[in-house]
Amino acid sequence: MKVLPLYILSLLLLTSACQKQEAQEPFEESLTSELEIEPEAYFDFWLGGWEVTWEEANGDTGRGTNFIEKTLDGKVIQENFRVNHGQMEGFMGTSISVYNPRTNTWKQAWADNQGGYFDFTGKVDGTKRIFQTEIREIGEDTLFTQRMVFYDITNDSLKWDWESSVDGGKSWNLNWRINYKKVD
Repeated sequence: MKVLPLYILSLLLLTSACQKQEAQEPFEESLTSELEIEPEAYFDFWLGGWEVTWEEANGDTGRGTNFIEKTLDGKVIQENFRVNHGQMEGFMGTSISVYNPRTNTWKQAWADNQGGYFDFTGKVDGTKRIFQTEIREIGEDTLFTQRMVFYDITNDSLKWDWESSVDGGKSWNLNWRINYKKVD
Protein backbone atom coordinates (compact mmCIF):
# COMPACT_ATOMS: atom_id res chain seq x y z
CA MET A 1 0.00 0.00 0.00
CA LYS A 2 1.39 3.40 -0.96
CA VAL A 3 1.22 6.11 1.67
CA LEU A 4 1.82 9.84 1.39
CA PRO A 5 4.12 11.17 4.10
CA LEU A 6 1.99 14.31 4.19
CA TYR A 7 -1.00 12.14 5.09
CA ILE A 8 0.93 10.73 8.04
CA LEU A 9 1.99 14.18 9.15
CA SER A 10 -1.58 15.44 8.84
CA LEU A 11 -2.72 12.58 11.06
CA LEU A 12 -0.10 13.63 13.60
CA LEU A 13 -1.37 17.20 13.49
CA LEU A 14 -4.98 16.06 13.69
CA THR A 15 -4.22 14.01 16.77
CA SER A 16 -2.51 16.96 18.44
CA ALA A 17 -5.54 19.12 17.73
CA CYS A 18 -7.85 16.40 18.97
CA GLN A 19 -6.18 16.31 22.35
CA LYS A 20 -8.03 19.53 23.17
CA GLN A 21 -11.37 17.84 22.50
CA GLU A 22 -13.26 16.07 25.27
CA ALA A 23 -12.17 12.45 25.49
CA GLN A 24 -14.47 9.47 25.25
CA GLU A 25 -13.94 6.46 27.47
CA PRO A 26 -10.22 5.65 27.49
CA PHE A 27 -8.87 2.60 25.72
CA GLU A 28 -8.44 0.24 28.66
CA GLU A 29 -8.21 -3.46 28.00
CA SER A 30 -6.39 -5.78 30.29
CA LEU A 31 -3.35 -7.63 29.06
CA THR A 32 -4.84 -11.07 28.85
CA SER A 33 -3.18 -13.49 26.54
CA GLU A 34 -2.51 -17.09 25.80
CA LEU A 35 1.20 -16.26 25.84
CA GLU A 36 3.44 -18.22 28.14
CA ILE A 37 5.41 -15.14 29.17
CA GLU A 38 4.88 -12.69 31.97
CA PRO A 39 3.07 -9.43 31.10
CA GLU A 40 6.17 -7.34 31.83
CA ALA A 41 7.92 -9.19 28.97
CA TYR A 42 5.17 -8.78 26.34
CA PHE A 43 7.18 -6.18 24.40
CA ASP A 44 10.67 -7.68 24.86
CA PHE A 45 10.51 -9.06 21.29
CA TRP A 46 11.17 -5.49 20.16
CA LEU A 47 14.54 -5.11 21.91
CA GLY A 48 17.66 -4.70 19.78
CA GLY A 49 18.85 -2.91 16.70
CA TRP A 50 16.65 -2.91 13.61
CA GLU A 51 16.82 -1.81 9.98
CA VAL A 52 13.40 -0.57 8.96
CA THR A 53 11.95 -0.19 5.45
CA TRP A 54 8.62 0.84 3.93
CA GLU A 55 7.13 1.58 0.55
CA GLU A 56 6.73 5.28 -0.13
CA ALA A 57 3.97 6.94 -2.15
CA ASN A 58 6.27 7.33 -5.17
CA GLY A 59 7.17 3.62 -5.13
CA ASP A 60 10.64 4.14 -3.65
CA THR A 61 11.75 2.44 -0.46
CA GLY A 62 12.08 4.52 2.68
CA ARG A 63 14.77 3.40 5.12
CA GLY A 64 15.72 4.00 8.69
CA THR A 65 16.87 2.48 11.93
CA ASN A 66 15.24 1.76 15.24
CA PHE A 67 17.20 0.91 18.37
CA ILE A 68 15.25 -0.38 21.36
CA GLU A 69 16.77 -1.07 24.77
CA LYS A 70 15.76 -1.63 28.36
CA THR A 71 16.78 1.10 30.76
CA LEU A 72 16.08 2.26 34.33
CA ASP A 73 16.88 -1.07 35.99
CA GLY A 74 15.26 -2.97 33.11
CA LYS A 75 11.80 -1.56 33.84
CA VAL A 76 11.52 0.84 30.87
CA ILE A 77 11.81 0.13 27.14
CA GLN A 78 13.31 3.08 25.27
CA GLU A 79 13.04 3.46 21.49
CA ASN A 80 15.14 5.64 19.17
CA PHE A 81 13.75 5.82 15.62
CA ARG A 82 15.53 7.56 12.70
CA VAL A 83 14.67 7.95 9.01
CA ASN A 84 17.88 8.14 6.96
CA HIS A 85 16.57 7.75 3.40
CA GLY A 86 13.41 8.73 1.57
CA GLN A 87 10.69 11.36 1.61
CA MET A 88 10.75 11.63 5.41
CA GLU A 89 14.55 11.79 5.70
CA GLY A 90 15.57 13.49 8.94
CA PHE A 91 12.46 12.41 10.85
CA MET A 92 13.39 11.24 14.36
CA GLY A 93 11.41 10.07 17.34
CA THR A 94 11.74 8.42 20.70
CA SER A 95 9.41 6.56 23.00
CA ILE A 96 9.39 5.07 26.45
CA SER A 97 7.20 2.10 27.32
CA VAL A 98 6.58 0.74 30.80
CA TYR A 99 4.51 -2.00 32.40
CA ASN A 100 2.62 -1.15 35.61
CA PRO A 101 2.00 -4.38 37.57
CA ARG A 102 -0.48 -2.68 39.93
CA THR A 103 -2.85 -1.81 37.06
CA ASN A 104 -1.75 -4.63 34.71
CA THR A 105 -1.25 -2.13 31.88
CA TRP A 106 1.45 -1.12 29.44
CA LYS A 107 1.81 2.59 28.65
CA GLN A 108 3.90 4.30 25.96
CA ALA A 109 4.73 7.96 25.38
CA TRP A 110 6.11 9.01 21.97
CA ALA A 111 7.67 12.35 20.95
CA ASP A 112 9.37 13.38 17.70
CA ASN A 113 11.26 16.20 16.01
CA GLN A 114 8.08 17.33 14.19
CA GLY A 115 6.36 18.27 17.45
CA GLY A 116 4.34 15.06 17.60
CA TYR A 117 3.37 13.58 20.94
CA PHE A 118 1.27 10.48 21.54
CA ASP A 119 0.15 8.59 24.63
CA PHE A 120 -0.70 4.91 24.14
CA THR A 121 -2.05 2.02 26.17
CA GLY A 122 -0.76 -1.44 25.31
CA LYS A 123 -2.47 -4.77 24.95
CA VAL A 124 -1.98 -8.22 23.46
CA ASP A 125 -4.40 -9.67 20.93
CA GLY A 126 -3.37 -13.26 20.22
CA THR A 127 0.13 -12.98 18.73
CA LYS A 128 -0.23 -9.26 18.01
CA ARG A 129 1.09 -6.55 20.32
CA ILE A 130 -0.76 -3.25 20.15
CA PHE A 131 -0.33 0.29 21.46
CA GLN A 132 -3.46 2.44 20.98
CA THR A 133 -4.43 6.04 21.72
CA GLU A 134 -7.58 6.93 23.64
CA ILE A 135 -10.70 7.35 21.56
CA ARG A 136 -11.47 11.05 21.06
CA GLU A 137 -14.58 12.69 19.74
CA ILE A 138 -13.43 15.09 17.00
CA GLY A 139 -16.75 15.94 15.44
CA GLU A 140 -20.26 14.73 15.04
CA ASP A 141 -20.20 10.94 14.59
CA THR A 142 -16.38 10.84 14.50
CA LEU A 143 -14.57 8.87 17.20
CA PHE A 144 -10.87 9.05 16.31
CA THR A 145 -8.15 6.70 17.54
CA GLN A 146 -4.81 5.43 16.26
CA ARG A 147 -2.78 2.34 16.99
CA MET A 148 0.49 0.60 16.30
CA VAL A 149 0.19 -3.12 15.63
CA PHE A 150 3.23 -5.41 15.84
CA TYR A 151 2.73 -8.79 14.16
CA ASP A 152 4.47 -11.60 12.20
CA ILE A 153 7.01 -11.45 15.01
CA THR A 154 10.08 -13.70 14.72
CA ASN A 155 13.53 -13.49 16.32
CA ASP A 156 14.90 -11.46 13.41
CA SER A 157 11.90 -9.70 11.81
CA LEU A 158 8.46 -8.26 12.37
CA LYS A 159 5.88 -6.03 10.76
CA TRP A 160 4.54 -2.80 12.27
CA ASP A 161 1.37 -1.10 11.08
CA TRP A 162 0.24 2.44 11.94
CA GLU A 163 -3.53 2.44 11.69
CA SER A 164 -6.32 4.95 12.32
CA SER A 165 -10.03 4.69 12.92
CA VAL A 166 -12.82 7.26 12.75
CA ASP A 167 -15.48 4.94 14.21
CA GLY A 168 -13.95 4.27 17.61
CA GLY A 169 -11.97 1.22 16.51
CA LYS A 170 -14.72 -0.75 14.76
CA SER A 171 -12.78 -0.53 11.49
CA TRP A 172 -9.17 0.42 10.75
CA ASN A 173 -7.30 2.14 7.90
CA LEU A 174 -3.66 1.31 7.20
CA ASN A 175 -1.55 4.49 7.11
CA TRP A 176 2.00 3.13 7.21
CA ARG A 177 3.56 -0.35 7.23
CA ILE A 178 7.16 -0.76 8.35
CA ASN A 179 9.18 -3.96 7.89
CA TYR A 180 11.72 -4.60 10.64
CA LYS A 181 14.90 -6.67 10.17
CA LYS A 182 17.20 -7.35 13.15
CA VAL A 183 20.77 -6.09 12.79
CA ASP A 184 22.23 -7.21 16.12
